[in-house]
Amino acid sequence: MSWFATLSRLVALTAVLVTASPMVMALEPTDEQRQAAVEIADSLRYGHYADVEFDEAWSRDAFDRYLDILDGQRSYLLQRDIKPFNHLRTELDHTLLDGDLDEVFALHQRANERREERLEWLLDQLDEGLDFTFDGNERLEIDREDAPFATRESQLDALWQKRLKNDALTLALTDQDREQVEKNLRQRYEGQLTRLEQTEPEDVFGLFMAAVTGSIEPHTSYLSPRQGESFDIQMSLSLEGIGALLQADGEYVKVASLVPGGPAERAGVLKPADRIVAVGQEDEEDMVNVIGMRLDNVVDLIRGPKGSVVRLDVIPAQAVDMTRSHTVKITRDTVDLEDQAASSEVIEIERDGETHALGVITVPTFYVDFDAWQAGEDDYRSTTRDVAKEINKLKEQDVEGIVLDLRNNGGGALQEANSLIGLFIDRGPTVQVRDAQSRIQLYGDSEAGTLYDGPLGVLVNRLSASASEIFAGAIQDYGRGLVVGSGTFGKGTVQTLDQLNHGEIKITRAKFYRISGESTQNRGVKPDITFPSLIDPERIGESSLDNALAWDSVRDVQYRRYGEPEQYLDTLQKHHDERAQSNPNFRYLERQSALARKLREQHTSVSLNREQREREMEAQEAEQLSLENQRRRALGMEELDEWIDAREDALANEDGESTEGDKDEDEDMPAERAQVIEAAEILLDYAQLESTTRLARG
Repeated sequence: MSWFATLSRLVALTAVLVTASPMVMALEPTDEQRQAAVEIADSLRYGHYADVEFDEAWSRDAFDRYLDILDGQRSYLLQRDIKPFNHLRTELDHTLLDGDLDEVFALHQRANERREERLEWLLDQLDEGLDFTFDGNERLEIDREDAPFATRESQLDALWQKRLKNDALTLALTDQDREQVEKNLRQRYEGQLTRLEQTEPEDVFGLFMAAVTGSIEPHTSYLSPRQGESFDIQMSLSLEGIGALLQADGEYVKVASLVPGGPAERAGVLKPADRIVAVGQEDEEDMVNVIGMRLDNVVDLIRGPKGSVVRLDVIPAQAVDMTRSHTVKITRDTVDLEDQAASSEVIEIERDGETHALGVITVPTFYVDFDAWQAGEDDYRSTTRDVAKEINKLKEQDVEGIVLDLRNNGGGALQEANSLIGLFIDRGPTVQVRDAQSRIQLYGDSEAGTLYDGPLGVLVNRLSASASEIFAGAIQDYGRGLVVGSGTFGKGTVQTLDQLNHGEIKITRAKFYRISGESTQNRGVKPDITFPSLIDPERIGESSLDNALAWDSVRDVQYRRYGEPEQYLDTLQKHHDERAQSNPNFRYLERQSALARKLREQHTSVSLNREQREREMEAQEAEQLSLENQRRRALGMEELDEWIDAREDALANEDGESTEGDKDEDEDMPAERAQVIEAAEILLDYAQLESTTRLARG
C-alpha cells in the first residue's frame, strides 16, 4: 500500500473517530454472547420444527430484518452507513455459526451514533426556538418502512423537520402553549438521548437475536437472563403489574393481549392493539414518554407493588390519529387462580310468549393448579373441574343449551383442553401433535361417559388461541355443537424453553392438528356462523405475523360423529341474519369494523396544517360518532357529543355487572355483549331444529 493510500485511510479513520460521539460508547460482544450465538444457531438447525437452513437466502432475510429493527422507518441511517456492512447480506450465516459478532455490533453502533446525532439536532432546533405557523400544505408520511435509505443528510433533515413540526402540532392540538410544547418535546428527546447512553451489550445482542429468530418464525425468540426471569414470574402468575402482554410495534409499545382476570382486564380500560405512549406513577405529576423506549424498560415502568396505581397515556386501537390519546389508571395487583376461574350465567330469551333459559359458561383460560395436582391433592382447581361445577349448576336450572364463551381465551394447559372436551364426548381423540421428525402423537379423552350431552355452542373471537382452538376445532369436528363468533387467532404451534450458557431460547418444536387432520396454524378455526369484529386480523393474529408457519394438514383419525350441525346452517344463518339486521349492536359492529378499515387505508399521511388537521380529525370522528349514536338511538340511549366519550362509556358498561333476563334490561349493554345474547339465540334455534328433526324421525 502506498504512503498516500495509508495516509488517506488514517485520515478517514480519524474522521470517523472524531465524529463518533463520546456519549454513545462503543460496545463489544462478550464471550458468553459469542458462545450463545453458536448455541442458538445449533438449536435452530437441529431443534426447530421447521427445516432451518442457514444459507445466503437466510442471510439476506436476516440482514434486512436487522436493518428494520435498527431503523425500520428509514429515518436515521444513510446508504453510506450501510455500505461497509453489505457483505453481511450474504455472509450473516457464517457470522452466526462462528459467533463472530463484531461487525453486527459495529452496525448497531453506527445506528446509535446516527440516533444520537439526530436527537442532538432536534434539541438544537428547540434551543433556537420553535417557529412553526402550521399553515402550509405539507404532509408527513406515516409509514416509511418501504422507503429507501436516504443518500444525503439533507434528505433526513427535511424529514425530521416535518417530524418535529408534527410532534409540536400534536401537542399544540391538546391545547398546550408554545412554552409547554417546547418543554415536553425537550423532555422527550433528552429522555431518549439518556436511554441511548444506557445501551448495553445485551441490548445489541438481543436485537440481533430478534432478527435471527424472527427470520425463522414469530414464536421462537431469545430471552436474556433478565427476560427469562420475567418470563418465569409471568408463568407463575405472581407478577405484580397490570396483567397485559406488551410487544414492540415500531417506535410504539402495543398491547398484544390481556391476562384473563388481571387488573387491566378488570379495569376495562385497555384493549388489544392499544398503544402506550407515556407512563406515570400515582405520586408523580409528570409522565414518562415511552415512544422509542426499549420494551423491557417500559415493562419496568409499568410494573410495581400490589395496590399502587400506574397511569398510562393510551392511543386507542381504533384511533386513526396519534393525537387522540387519553390517560387511564390501573391499580396494580397479582393474578391468582380465582381471578381466572370459569363462571356461568343464565340468559332468558322470550319467543312466542314462552321464556327459554340458556346457560353461558365463560372460560377465561385453560388453567390447572399444578402444585396441588402434583402434590396429589383431591380438590385441586382446574378449568375442567370448575366448568363441571358450572354445568351441574346450569342443569339444575333446566337450561335448554349451554354456550362456552372462549373469547379472549389465549389458551393454557393442553391437558385441560383435552379433559374439557371429555365433558361433552364419550371418549375419543382430541388433538394430534406432530414434531420436527414428522412423528405424530395422539391425545384424547380416555374416560367413559359425558357430563353434558345437550345442545352446545362455542363462542370464539380473534383472541381465542392455542388450547381454545383445539377445543373449538374438536367440538366442530365431532359435530358435537356449533362454533360461532369471529375467526380465531391461528396459533397452532408448541414451544419449549431451553437453557443456553447465557439466557434461554423459546423454540417452536411441534404443531397442532385437529382430529380431522387440519392444522389450526395460521388459519385458526372458522366459525359455523360468523360475527363482525372490531379486532383487525391484519394487526392481531397469527396471519399478521412475519414468517408464521403455513397451514397444512395430516391424515385424519377415526372418531365418532355426534351430530350433523351443518345440515341446519342455512336455516341458522338466515335466522341470524334477520336478527342481526334488526340488532343495533350487530349493525354497529359491522359498520364500525368497515369504517375502521377504510380510515386506516386512507390514513397514510397527516397534514401539518393545523386547520386541515383539525378538519380531517373532525371528519373521521364525526363518522365514528355517527355510527355510535345510530346504535344509541336504536337502543333508546342518550346520544354522545364527542366520539372520545364513546370508548369511556363502553368501558364503564363493560366494567359493570352483566344483567340476566330479557333484552330490555340489556338495552345499554356494550356492543360486544350482544354477541353473547346472539350466541344463545343461535343455540336455541339449533336446539329447536334438532328437536323437530328427532320428532319427525319418530
